[in-house]
Amino acid sequence: MEKLPAEIVKTAEDTEFTVIWMHGLGADGNDFVPVIPELRLPASLKVKFIFPHAPSRPVTLNNGMSMPAWYDLLSLDRSKNANEDDILTTVTWINKMIDDEIESGTPSEKILLAGFSQGGVIALHTGLRYPKKLGGIMALSTYIPFADNLLDAMPNVQKGMAIFAAHGQQDPVIPFASWQDYVPQLEAKGFDVEAHSYQMEHSVNMEEINDISAWLQKTLK
Repeated sequence: MEKLPAEIVKTAEDTEFTVIWMHGLGADGNDFVPVIPELRLPASLKVKFIFPHAPSRPVTLNNGMSMPAWYDLLSLDRSKNANEDDILTTVTWINKMIDDEIESGTPSEKILLAGFSQGGVIALHTGLRYPKKLGGIMALSTYIPFADNLLDAMPNVQKGMAIFAAHGQQDPVIPFASWQDYVPQLEAKGFDVEAHSYQMEHSVNMEEINDISAWLQKTLK
């Protein structure tokens, strides 16, 4: 794939930071665009938000129905419901987006990755493997398949990275236990994890949006 199509939202004409934000299964890059005004970021924080569109593909778990997906879902077993090579192929696409931002003049330390659900898996697998230091990762209602392989492959330059990890306590799609499992693993590796849980299902609520805004204002510097 040469380049993923994407929606782009800028909070200023000339931006200083970039956030690459991946949607969930079956959605597209427009899904989180309406959240940006709700963040109420200060005018001084000049951010370029990039919302890539995942390509449509047959999804095994959904009876082979074609839909936007970052990787194929094989089962409901979160520990082995995907093919690792499939995930890593998508990682190369997001790596290219990061590389393009660096080439356009944004330092890697001022680039953050974000993702919801399946998009969060890609944000974590990309951000923790990227060879240059990134600004942080937002992991929303997600999980980490192949966690041992991912953490073993992590370059030292990413240690201590800021990570915002949030989940709904009543999530029927990705169980709350997934968040309870991966957050301590990231903390044990020395990441600066800000963990939040909310009284919600597989979604985003206003309390979470406010927390994301506060975290971005603290992290983008």
